[in-house]
Amino acid sequence: MISLRLAVPAALAAAAVAGCITYFVTPAPQQQVEADQRLPPTVPNVTGRPDTGISANIQRRSTEDHIDAFERAAEAILKRAQNATASAGTDKPLVTGPIPLPKRRPILRP
Repeated sequence: MISLRLAVPAALAAAAVAGCITYFVTPAPQQQVEADQRLPPTVPNVTGRPDTGISANIQRRSTEDHIDAFERAAEAILKRAQNATASAGTDKPLVTGPIPLPKRRPILRP
């Protein structure tokens, strides 16, 4: 007869192998995510008109708007980095003296 010491780990190992096989064999659903789309409203449509999902007055931003936003963000980051460097006082080194090294310790033998 098989003891519980062998049966329980064997059952757990079998479940783990079955889970791994299921994970690798099952295909993942193909879903595309669009960053510019808004989620449908969570409030039910009480006006009686059919719900079209995304509002028709949402316009995509042009490439020039994206470029302008990127340039503004880059300028803000560079400005913050310059201020952070100036306030950090990097003109003098952090360590001014010698750095002590750890002492060698003898190997203890039993």
